[in-house]
Amino acid sequence: MSATLPPDSAVHRRDCVPLVVPPVTLEGHDVRLEPLRPEHAPALAALCEDDIFTWFSSVLRTEADVAAFIDNACQAAERGSERPFVIIERRTGAPVGTTRFLEIQRDHRTLEIGYTWLGRRVWRTRINTECKYLLLRHAFESLGVMRVQFKTDKHNARSRAAIERLGARFEGVLRHHKLVRGGVVRDSAYYSVVDTEWPEVKVRLEGLLADGGARV
Repeated sequence: MSATLPPDSAVHRRDCVPLVVPPVTLEGHDVRLEPLRPEHAPALAALCEDDIFTWFSSVLRTEADVAAFIDNACQAAERGSERPFVIIERRTGAPVGTTRFLEIQRDHRTLEIGYTWLGRRVWRTRINTECKYLLLRHAFESLGVMRVQFKTDKHNARSRAAIERLGARFEGVLRHHKLVRGGVVRDSAYYSVVDTEWPEVKVRLEGLLADGGARV
């Protein structure tokens, strides 16, 4: 007797060509995302304050810390598992933070958006919303990914509210997921947007940006 397939199994099929994520510059109204490079370290180090990294995996305090952070990101980019960006404020031409594609799953055509941090001056502006819009649009419309995930510390209410505001769906909490900041045990809350949801999420994000786009 043949196995009975789920009723939607014939519908949910995707391109099986391995996902490739080349370096790219993404241009928005207020921000430009450029490939992260070692020469960005001094400007990014000038932004570092401890409270920026309260929920981050590690705390960046010095230019050496930032240089090591960038070096690790560039090594991951060479392996093809990540694609890091520096966030440039177009009005001033100054770096205001970083973000990246990570957990790039070539065979499954999925990736994550994360390692995002911003200088305090641009908190509660449209910068983060536009960054997420540019990354999601590129992921779904140019790269043809199937799923984009986000994760954050279970207790990071500010980050979770920002992710939910984008329109990503909560998937659950991975308990004792990782050790951060020198041995702190972190539970991670996972969210995602899948390709069939992108048109609705895109309209939502464009509406937020039209209204000013300030994040929580």
